[in-house]
Amino acid sequence: MKKIFALTFLVLAVSVIGTFAQRNVTPAIDRDPIMEADAKHNLDVAWNYYSLKKAYKATLMRFEETFAAYPDFSKIDEFLFIGGMSSYYLSEGKGKQPVDLKNEKDKEKYTPEKLRESAKMYLTMLVDKYPDSKYVVDAKKTLNLIK
Repeated sequence: MKKIFALTFLVLAVSVIGTFAQRNVTPAIDRDPIMEADAKHNLDVAWNYYSLKKAYKATLMRFEETFAAYPDFSKIDEFLFIGGMSSYYLSEGKGKQPVDLKNEKDKEKYTPEKLRESAKMYLTMLVDKYPDSKYVVDAKKTLNLIK
């Protein structure tokens, strides 16, 4: 009986030690679930603006708001892509939201030169920080057009 108890204890101890030995040494990024949900909502709205409405100015505003508040968002590569592309399209005069360069706020932020600079910055950040993203190929194509 003592041998069975000792053998059971030994097997249990080895399995517990094995479990602890398999722990992930590098912890994943600790993401705030509330911020993550809010950023996901903003991304969904931004995609709607971007793809359905061609409202690139609104897309860019959503992106910049989210990027400033939560740069560790799990899908920031998507946001960098649509933010960069929206900046590029606005610099080309595309989209259904015109940029009014007579308006001081728009003139400060939305000149074609500043928009191309923003597009280049966001798309370069995407390519450099997230090389495995599915948006990298399109980002590189647009970067070649900007240069």
